[in-house]
Amino acid sequence: MSHDLVERLRALQPKSKFFIGIDSDGCVFDTMEIKQKQCFHPVIIRHWNFEAIAPYVRETAQFVNLYSRWRGTNRFPALDMTFDLLRQRPEVQQSGVDVPELTSLKRWMREESRLGNPALEAKVKESGDPELEKILEWSLEVNRTIEEVVHGVESFDFVRESLNKAGQRADLLVVSQTPLEALEREWKEHAMDGLVAMIAGQEHGTKTEHLEYAASGKYAKDHILMIGDAPGDLKAAQANDALFYPVLPGEETRSWEKFYREGLDRFFEGTYAGAYQEERIEEFDRRLPSVPPWSKSS
Repeated sequence: MSHDLVERLRALQPKSKFFIGIDSDGCVFDTMEIKQKQCFHPVIIRHWNFEAIAPYVRETAQFVNLYSRWRGTNRFPALDMTFDLLRQRPEVQQSGVDVPELTSLKRWMREESRLGNPALEAKVKESGDPELEKILEWSLEVNRTIEEVVHGVESFDFVRESLNKAGQRADLLVVSQTPLEALEREWKEHAMDGLVAMIAGQEHGTKTEHLEYAASGKYAKDHILMIGDAPGDLKAAQANDALFYPVLPGEETRSWEKFYREGLDRFFEGTYAGAYQEERIEEFDRRLPSVPPWSKSS
């Protein structure tokens, strides 16, 4: 299935001179907080019996997934980093709760680029690895919980106007590490699936690969733009020599209004690169730390 999805990305042909990739969770839809706090983190606590250290699990997972440079990371590397940080915390060490090393997950992530449930399911069937099986069960339960909990969460103001305006001169693609099924459900629920040429999720590969397969070599480099709210979106753009427009966490509406009123026009006019883009990226960098707040205070 993943191979077919990648081929669909590769097969996309330009209909316009410009291309815009758009992240979804936390960028288009205000779903990051609710998904992480009400779906991902409670299921971590339940699956690994972390009730005795639940406050530290929540704080650590929120830092990794929402309030740091790792915001927006694929769920599997984010889980691994959360466990690594938890093991370093004195409160967790003193609790006597065992936080696994996740060595099988680390090995699988080194070998696999399409870090999604289908690839993990295939690995579990092939290896019978109990650690990977537990992680797959966690991931599947997260998806079920999201389907139950996350409904009616609208897009940020000025998103729909921006995509309507952008679509007049650019080909649009959703570039996300969310599972495809959830993406398609959310975009369809809000009648926005018709605004984009295609929706790419974690089963299509990394965000860097999405841009490479869909856009690189098909458009002039300064005609390719990535819009995102996380450093991974910036890295994907830079890896493909594309431009980047950040949606600032906590100031999403202001960011989209600025894009609608001036950023998009600059992109089409060829004046986005240079000082204007650098200012946007510097402001974005200041928002997301790499050192956890509990490390500073200790």
